[in-house]
Amino acid sequence: MFSTFGMVNTWVFQEYYSRTILSEQSAWIGSVQFSLNMMPGIISGRLFDIGYYRETNILATCLFIISAFVVGECKRYWQFMLAQGFAVGVAYHQGFLNGPTFAVAANYFHKRRPLVFGLISIGSSIGGTVLPIVTRILIPKVGFTWTIRVLGFIFLLTTGTANLFLKRRLPPTNVKGGLFNLPAFKSLHFTLYYVSCTGIHLGLFTLLTYLDIAAIEVAKVPVDTAFYLIALANACSSIGRVVSAILAGWIGPVNVLGCFMVIAAVMTYVWPYSLNLGSLIFVSIIYGIAVGAFIGLFSTPLSHPEFGGQGDMGRRTGMLFTCGSVGVLCGAPISGVIRDATGGYAAVGAYAGSTLVLSIILMISAKRVATRSLWGKF
Repeated sequence: MFSTFGMVNTWVFQEYYSRTILSEQSAWIGSVQFSLNMMPGIISGRLFDIGYYRETNILATCLFIISAFVVGECKRYWQFMLAQGFAVGVAYHQGFLNGPTFAVAANYFHKRRPLVFGLISIGSSIGGTVLPIVTRILIPKVGFTWTIRVLGFIFLLTTGTANLFLKRRLPPTNVKGGLFNLPAFKSLHFTLYYVSCTGIHLGLFTLLTYLDIAAIEVAKVPVDTAFYLIALANACSSIGRVVSAILAGWIGPVNVLGCFMVIAAVMTYVWPYSLNLGSLIFVSIIYGIAVGAFIGLFSTPLSHPEFGGQGDMGRRTGMLFTCGSVGVLCGAPISGVIRDATGGYAAVGAYAGSTLVLSIILMISAKRVATRSLWGKF
């Protein structure tokens, strides 16, 4: 989680690329990378259920490490897109590394599963805090190429250690339905929850993608200071992961997710009107906590009996990540088009915030259908 999701959660190269070698096209690299890191979940989840975990984990780790080193040698847009967008995106994160890892944790824990998922996801907030700072410090001192190599060696250490120790506990289960369990969508609450998570992925990461750039362009925050806003948001996201995990055990993960997503929506609406450093710091802290809650909890409801048995956990998780990848792929580029068309970020915040509000309504509807109540624990 530190190396993989921590890296893409920050998208540390957005501001650097936009100022230097890829000024007009950098948003697409991050979006493709993030969407592809989730899209293979439909394959990895199914492979996990039928017993293939360590094999896919090792292969994905090798591709991830090699691709990470190759990025440092890229010079043109298509090279960055191929190495950082496609290769790194397919290799890591939810697709073949993080997603199955949550399924492994589900093998070992039941009653405290929300708390365990929250603790696991803290790794991404630590990575999202440390990695951009390391990158920012190293690029002026050793150059872009050697900065990427340093990150590559860090990834080699952390993912290599995970490969040595992680293993599944329960025997494989060959459930019916193939890679994508389409009959599951006949359940209205199942469909509503998956669509809501896709919508949240569409709007949630817009603020994180453009936070530092907007701070520089609109609020006239110095470049070196604006950079740390994202690191601050990711550091605070660890609070959201732990707090939301504890609350989920008391009142249910969907209830907690709904509350934190309301906070995220409000901060998204407010963000374009934050015209000084103090207000931007406030938005970064509160928004970071809300994002952390979503990242730590959004796959947790899938372990509820209403969604299916433990033998199908890997596939359900993979399907959720694959659906979410559609939102991630489109979110940042749509925001970029809106920004270019309007010349500012007010419409961007309105678009992303409204997307979150609609998704919250769908999530609440999924709970209502599943429990036949708006107030029960779910």
